[in-house]
Amino acid sequence: MSDAEATDSAEPVPLALPEGRLVGRVAFTDAVRQAIGAAASQGWPMLWLVDDDFADWPLGERSVIAGLNAWARRGRQMRLLARDFTALRALHPRFAAWRTTWAHIVEAHGVSHASPHELPSVIWTSSWTLERLDPVRSSLVASHAAERRVALHERLDEWWMKGRPAFAPTTLGL
Repeated sequence: MSDAEATDSAEPVPLALPEGRLVGRVAFTDAVRQAIGAAASQGWPMLWLVDDDFADWPLGERSVIAGLNAWARRGRQMRLLARDFTALRALHPRFAAWRTTWAHIVEAHGVSHASPHELPSVIWTSSWTLERLDPVRSSLVASHAAERRVALHERLDEWWMKGRPAFAPTTLGL
């Protein structure tokens, strides 16, 4: 078998996700892009995206939307949690349109009574997490550690219960 045949028949290599402490806006946006790509390639069934307003996330990029389209299929679920979804709608219209298309797998809650930066800025999955500890300086921690995932999921569940349905997939008008 030639090298080309061996490469063609090999299973796709999972995307390497960052691990440990990272700093900077570029590191954050790159980690978000990598996570969305990994969600599709690794078939994560549940994906949480949590932030104050998602204003500085790369959610409107074509590559991110392509990754979300590849991820979205039967049995998948996404939870969006934010203090305010206004910036997300205004700054990321591609994502807002994606949310409309995939409304049946996306739940969104708003926690309008939270103070700015009180909500964690997080991507949570059953196998990996990314938490931005300081949104202003973009210091973050990426981890595969089970203890971190469990503790973070408990915090997210508490915030979810404090929130109310928000970011409707369509807006009704008269």
